[in-house]
Amino acid sequence: MIRLVEPSKRLHASWWEGIAEFDADATLHGYSAFGFERADLASEPAFGDWLDQQRRNLTDPPEGFVPATLFWIVDDVAPDRVLGSLHLRHELNAYLLEEGGHIGYGVRPSARGRGVATDALREAIAYAGSIGIDRLLVTCDDGNEPSRRTIEAGGGVLEDVRHGTRRYWISPRG
Repeated sequence: MIRLVEPSKRLHASWWEGIAEFDADATLHGYSAFGFERADLASEPAFGDWLDQQRRNLTDPPEGFVPATLFWIVDDVAPDRVLGSLHLRHELNAYLLEEGGHIGYGVRPSARGRGVATDALREAIAYAGSIGIDRLLVTCDDGNEPSRRTIEAGGGVLEDVRHGTRRYWISPRG
């Protein structure tokens, strides 16, 4: 079963292995290293600082950002392996309303094609509903077929396509 968990030092090595996979794949969608040099995050002190920043993002986000919760995606079968990450933004600003939406996610290349993103999105939708978010915007690039399928499997209803971005709305309450 796929679960969303709080990032932790215990899972640092596994998360870093996922970063290496993205390096080989040349994409890093949603893997949440924003604001830090990726190479620095290999060190325990910098990683600890990054974790602290992620926790602060809920109550004291940087200027121009909105309150957000970062989750790592794990599977109960191998709970020590980070399969990806998911950001749940608790509100939208003008940019997020156009392009980013409430939820951004990324699954490491070796875990793709197995429904990980779909299950993680469903978990995030349920969590969003539990904290009072009654309507979620989830977006993807127009040509990103795997993400399109993930969002539609999660109940996403296409509103429109703007500037190459597909915009879907999801109700956590069904």
